[in-house]
Amino acid sequence: MEVSDEKQVGLRSLIEGLQSQEEWAHKRAEIKQRWLHVMGGLPERELVSYERLATAEEAGHTRHHIRYSTAYGDQVTAYMLIPHTAMPPNGFPAIIALHPTANSGKDDIALRSGREGRRYALELAERGYAVLAPDTITAGERKANGEEFFHTASFDRQYPTWSAVGKMLVDHLYGVDLLSSLAEVDADRIGAIGHSLGGYNAYFLAGMDTRIKAAAVSCGLSTFQGDPDPNRWGKRDWFSHLPQLTELRGEGLIDFDFHEIAALAAPAPLFFWIAQQDQYMPHWQTIGEAAEQLHQLYDYLGAGSLFQSYIGTSAHDFPDEMRSLAYRFLDRMLAQGAH
Repeated sequence: MEVSDEKQVGLRSLIEGLQSQEEWAHKRAEIKQRWLHVMGGLPERELVSYERLATAEEAGHTRHHIRYSTAYGDQVTAYMLIPHTAMPPNGFPAIIALHPTANSGKDDIALRSGREGRRYALELAERGYAVLAPDTITAGERKANGEEFFHTASFDRQYPTWSAVGKMLVDHLYGVDLLSSLAEVDADRIGAIGHSLGGYNAYFLAGMDTRIKAAAVSCGLSTFQGDPDPNRWGKRDWFSHLPQLTELRGEGLIDFDFHEIAALAAPAPLFFWIAQQDQYMPHWQTIGEAAEQLHQLYDYLGAGSLFQSYIGTSAHDFPDEMRSLAYRFLDRMLAQGAH
């Protein structure tokens, strides 16, 4: 890795110096290689399998409590929500819905008991989508015995050269494998959505899997630059996203920022909500610059209409009006016949 320029002012341009879209493809490949290195790589995937643990009939949808396979013999607990509306000929459009930092994990977004502004898995099922809502590691049914919620110490000991980001990403890739295999799902119309932890996981996933045809992100875009606590992404005493970043940052060797990671998804449709009063990601001006850099890239690729971002006076939340805009965005990009 090259030493970063400590005197750099503003975020590094995504398109400066590019002479063709082929040059962007080469630049994208370099960004992806660096990203995979920092997260510790991704294991080869095997065929996904799943078992149904329970089924509940709700108003408007059926909720299946399932467990599906993932890398290294692990299993992911999840809810699969199937609408009661008539299934389109090729199956329902589908969403992998990724939860925020909530101890209840998938329950926060898929059950009526979830928090206000967080029930997007449930709301999308009621809108006509098949929805997979998995627990991430350390949350919901996947909290390690003897550890607190959202503490990765036991995972970090077991996989010292990997990362929680790599682990979450491979679990979600298996989730897309599962969705793609279901008769109820149109495998050509799969999207992702998430808030906070789930938000950045949604665009991380879209950047690594072209089967994600659109992603909606709430309070998940961030940047190292301008962040008052850039080590939030490194080694911590609770949830360590990318442990290697702490050492790299100390040596001045971080040579990417998160707008470049989001750019890996281009030109797949992306929606971002950025909150000015976000107590966890308060540097909204720089995050807004990152969104503008992404829009410039989409314009460069002839896909400007496929990128949308909004900045507003909200705290770290996914307000009603923003969820409505996100759902309509997903409808336009994914859902022939969805409401």
